[in-house]
Formats: sequence, structure tokens, C-alpha cells
Amino acid sequence: MSPETERFEIAFPTQYWHALEDGRVQCDVCPRLCKLHEGQRGLCFVRGNQDGKIVLTTYGRSSGYCVDPVEKKPLNHFLPGTPILSFGTAGCNLACKFCQNWDISKSREWDRLTDQASPETIARAAKELGCRSVAYTYNDPVIFMEYAIDVAQACHAQGVKSVAVTAGYMCAEPRREFYRYMDAANVDLKGFTEDFYWKICGGHLQPVLETLEYLKHETKVWFEVTTLLIPGHNDSDKELEEMTQWAVNHLGPDVPWHFTAFHPDWKMSDVPHTPAATLTRARNIALKNGLRYVYTGNVHDEAGGSTYCRQCGAKLIGRDWYVLTAWNLEVANGPSLVRDPRLGPIGDGSGKCRQCGTPLPGVFEENPGAWGARRLPVHLAQFAA
Repeated sequence: MSPETERFEIAFPTQYWHALEDGRVQCDVCPRLCKLHEGQRGLCFVRGNQDGKIVLTTYGRSSGYCVDPVEKKPLNHFLPGTPILSFGTAGCNLACKFCQNWDISKSREWDRLTDQASPETIARAAKELGCRSVAYTYNDPVIFMEYAIDVAQACHAQGVKSVAVTAGYMCAEPRREFYRYMDAANVDLKGFTEDFYWKICGGHLQPVLETLEYLKHETKVWFEVTTLLIPGHNDSDKELEEMTQWAVNHLGPDVPWHFTAFHPDWKMSDVPHTPAATLTRARNIALKNGLRYVYTGNVHDEAGGSTYCRQCGAKLIGRDWYVLTAWNLEVANGPSLVRDPRLGPIGDGSGKCRQCGTPLPGVFEENPGAWGARRLPVHLAQFAA
């Protein structure tokens, strides 16, 4: 069957698109603005033109579900030590040559979508499994935003929070709608040059910066930032200086930043692993420029993975990989925050140093979780009503 006549097995209606004068339909979810003839799919592969409308073809289907530590997302200031139910679908709206999840994000094989669940089933499973939150991850929830939003609403009804793990490559109007339902996010800022984004990722830098500024200045979403450092591509002192100076000036000093190690994969299998010294160098540059909470990841570095008081230097949260080794926070649960009257109250807790009382920004509970480094694959059929 040719792409022009393909009929999609799943065709969930979407909102962000418009018809063009030449008969094509333009998808308006991300800056790619794919212009599609009948039966064609966008670059993400999961949004396509059927009957002159853009539909989502992966609603309710997943590449798998797994309970992870929340620190693996990575989030270090959001409910530390707690388990998070993670899932993704297939496809992606970027084309990163170094993708570490390429078998999912670049999949064109529907047999990757081996599991399926309604939003209510996911929320029920998360609660019964003791998860404090659900993560939309592995590929990017931007491209399955309708499914993610419905899951988030079902989760909020069960008292479970929602976390977007995303590259932040999204247009303004759908971005506003999407983040109305998210409690936290980790945004992958892949580099800090347009050349890197275009040649290595097949996208543009500015829309990602706009997402970060939007999250900081126009939402109550807790967010952290990750940059995967690739030797010889985005790890120069100059780029790290410019990136972290921009972060302090535009996002403030309290945004947690994760510098993580690259391993050879997909179309960049000839590039060496990131040395641990590179992550330490990046962390030192960021701290020098005023970021207060900077972490190293994908390496064994307890010092670089732990959280310290910005005032007295006390270790507030110790971490050895994904295992918490110290907890020196006092947490007072303040009044609930309501971001949207349709969602109901979403509780928030503020932390402070036990030694000097200096606040630690984030979302904390009085006692940390004890999930540790466990990874628990689950099938959701047993949780269906």
C-alpha cells in the first residue's frame, strides 16, 4: 500500500493542525511543521494525515512499562528516592545521531508496541505499585501529547504526579496545553550551538531555549535540565561557559543541571565514551558561573551526584548511583498549589538544610523514598478494570 493511500489502524483525533491551500495538512505540534498529503506520516512517524486531519496513531500503545527510581529520569529535586512508572511509545520528532534509545525513538516497526493500556489503567497501576509519579519517557511525549495528557488527568485523580522527559522541541500553543497537566519535567538541552542542533539532531536550538524559559517564567512545573556531553561535539569550555551563563541569566541559579556521559550508539558508534573528567570539568564550569545544583550522571561519582547546601556546604542528599546515602533535609509541607481548577490541589513540600536552615528548591516529602536502584518491568493487563 502506498503512503498516499495508507489507512491507520489507530486514528486518534488531534487539535494542533491546519489545512493548506494545496490540499496538504500541516501539523502544528512541533517546529518541524510537517506538511502531509493524505496517508502520509510526519517525521515522528506517529502523527499522520487521515481524511484531511492529523491523527495520532499510537494512542494507548506502548513499547513497555517499567518502575524506575525517579533519579533515573534524571530528577534529583523531585520526590527523591521514590519509584516512578515509566513508559513511552515509538517515534521521535528529532533525528539525533547519538540517540541512546534509538531502537524505540527511531522504530518504524509496530511490533515494538508490545503493550497497551488506557489512561485509567496506567493511573491505577501506578497507585497500586506504590509509584508517586508516572514518567512519559524513552521517546518524547511531545509527539503523543494527547495520550500523555489523558494519562496525566487520570493520574491526578489518583493522587499520582506526571513527569515529562523531553527534548522540549515544541510549538508555543500546544506547549501551553501540554504543561498545564505536567508536575515536573526533565528537558534535554542537547548542546548550545545551532550548528550542533542542525547537523547532529536535525532540529534548531531556539525552540528548546524558548521551552526552558516558558517553564521557568510562565508555569509552576518543577523542571531540571540534562546535557549529554559528546567528546569533540558539544563539550568545549567555550560552549559550556556560554550554556551555563545563559542558564543563570535566563533560568536563574537554582535550576538543577545534569551533565551525563555519552556511550557510542546508533550513528555515532565511532565516538569514544565521555571521560569522567569531562563531566567534572563541566560541573566546575557551571558552579563557577553561578549554577548551584550541578550533577554528573552515567558515571560512578558520589560527590557529583549528591546535593549540597549552597550556604554551608552540608551534604543534604547523598547519592550513590540511584541509591540515597544521606538525608539532611527538613521538609515542611506548605499549602497545596492549584495550577488549573480542573485538576484539583497538587501538594508541594519545601526543603531546608538541617544545619543552617537555607532553603533547597524542589518538591520534597518529609521522608525520602527507599526504592533504590531497582528496575521492575511490569505488564499492565493485570491492572485493567
